[in-house]
Amino acid sequence: MDNKSIKKEDVLKIAKESDVKFIRLWFADITGQMKGFTITSEELKHALEDGMGFDGSSIKGFARIDESDMVAMPDPSTFMILPYRPKEKAVAGMICDILNPDRSPYEGDSRYILKKQLEKITKKGYIFYVGPELEFFIFKDEKSTEILDEGGYFDITTLDAGNEVRRETILTLEQMGIDVEYSHHEVAPSQHEIDLRYKDGLTMADTVMVYRMVVKEIAQLKGVYATFMPKPIYGVNGSGMHTHQSLFKGEKNIFFDSKDKYHLSEEAKHYIAGIMKHAQELTLVCNQWVNSYKRLVVGYEAPVYICWARRNRSALIRVPMYQPGKEKSTRIEFRSPDPACNPYLAFACMVSAGMRGIEKKYPLCEPLERDVYHLTEDEMKQLGVECLPGSLIEAIEVAEGSELLKETLGEHIFTNLIASKKIEWDEYRKQVHEYEIKTYLPVL
Repeated sequence: MDNKSIKKEDVLKIAKESDVKFIRLWFADITGQMKGFTITSEELKHALEDGMGFDGSSIKGFARIDESDMVAMPDPSTFMILPYRPKEKAVAGMICDILNPDRSPYEGDSRYILKKQLEKITKKGYIFYVGPELEFFIFKDEKSTEILDEGGYFDITTLDAGNEVRRETILTLEQMGIDVEYSHHEVAPSQHEIDLRYKDGLTMADTVMVYRMVVKEIAQLKGVYATFMPKPIYGVNGSGMHTHQSLFKGEKNIFFDSKDKYHLSEEAKHYIAGIMKHAQELTLVCNQWVNSYKRLVVGYEAPVYICWARRNRSALIRVPMYQPGKEKSTRIEFRSPDPACNPYLAFACMVSAGMRGIEKKYPLCEPLERDVYHLTEDEMKQLGVECLPGSLIEAIEVAEGSELLKETLGEHIFTNLIASKKIEWDEYRKQVHEYEIKTYLPVL
């Protein structure tokens, strides 16, 4: 997946040797949903050299109908064969960059937004590494939230369909060249987690897109349904995407400082301060759905309050404790994102906020090693602890005034994302929900 040395001619050779007949060309829409179309092996050489034209007018956040011509240009380094598809007349896939007809990068392509942000920090000598923990639920089907097990955190449950999906997903990802660190049952019934080994930002964003697709397709093959919906069941934990991140210069992790009491460098502290200062603005990108805010409530391990800590998992940012000899593992864990976000935009905005902290030398407060959920309002004021937006419309209102988001996302995506989310909120608020029927109909 992250083999940057694979060239066009290598793809053609591998495809021929592996009897590849169908090639999926993938890309993300503005919300991070996987889109794409399939070509045959006869078109592969043409696609690699010139890209494949398509109509982008029906893709969310893409061009207007009078500017609809787009070109999907496959990235050879992302070429992979799908091992769960038939081996005869095999199926492969590649992530694409989206171009205008004149071959210039398309401003509505979220992958391009991340690439631009990473190019900025590369010029300063930095490499951005990311390691996300994506949680998901597995249900009987897509029409209900009927669970498959009653397991809890780290439980070794029986050989149910959920565990089989997790096992098959890991084996599949490894065959596709995607490194898995570990997996386990999560806190809620029928909830699972598969953690990916950290990679550079672009590789990991591509990987997250493919990972989510593979989880869902393996589940479908097993006759069940996997979902990355942030909060599908009331009263239990939702699904997060705790995002570990660090900055390197060459082989050196610049977040580590052996002389600091927290083993954090000044750059690391400024980076954390940058994420915290802009956390409210980042929320729309990292938690972009109405349902995201059913997860971001007090309790259930979801962070609501803007603070940092080392052991306190109620904090927005956690810094895992330093282990001697593990300097390269020094990192921060940003805990508010959920797995239904657009990883390209989320990673771009995270590193943008962190780098803003480094460039402007934002000061970092002391860590808060208390259960923030039990702080009183007065204590929060005294400590200067603020909250993330509590609903999609609050997040939209904060984002609209964000200079950081406008600069990072660019005019096209910023404007279209805000417009799309306002439509979503408007549709949601007009609905009559089950809670209202149960609560108000019997008494009003």
